[in-house]
Amino acid sequence: MQYLEMKKGRVEIIPMIDIMLFLLIFFIMITVHMIPSQGLPTHLPGSSSSQELPKPNVILTLHADGSLEFQDKTISLAELEAQLRQGNPSETQVTIAADKGADIQALVKVMDACRHAGVTAIGLAAKPVS
Repeated sequence: MQYLEMKKGRVEIIPMIDIMLFLLIFFIMITVHMIPSQGLPTHLPGSSSSQELPKPNVILTLHADGSLEFQDKTISLAELEAQLRQGNPSETQVTIAADKGADIQALVKVMDACRHAGVTAIGLAAKPVS
């Protein structure tokens, strides 16, 4: 008679599944925060003739108060020109997402700064209106 029974080693699968699901959710959440947001915090003007353009290299956001945002930073027109001159401005595509309450003169100044930097492809973002 044996009093001590030899037990085989077992792999507990339920805790392993829990850990794997936790890691999956963790990596999904981290990845979502690493993707740059393309949402624009502005109220875009509507246009009945808007069309889809190729993906722009640079997206500028012009707010209603006249502030200009580039890559989640508020910048001045001089800084914008310096940023656009880096690289190849003749092949850079700029899309300006101006708030519908933004001043037209501020929009023209941003477009002029893009032109002075050598950018020739400038587009304006608008939401389609039915």
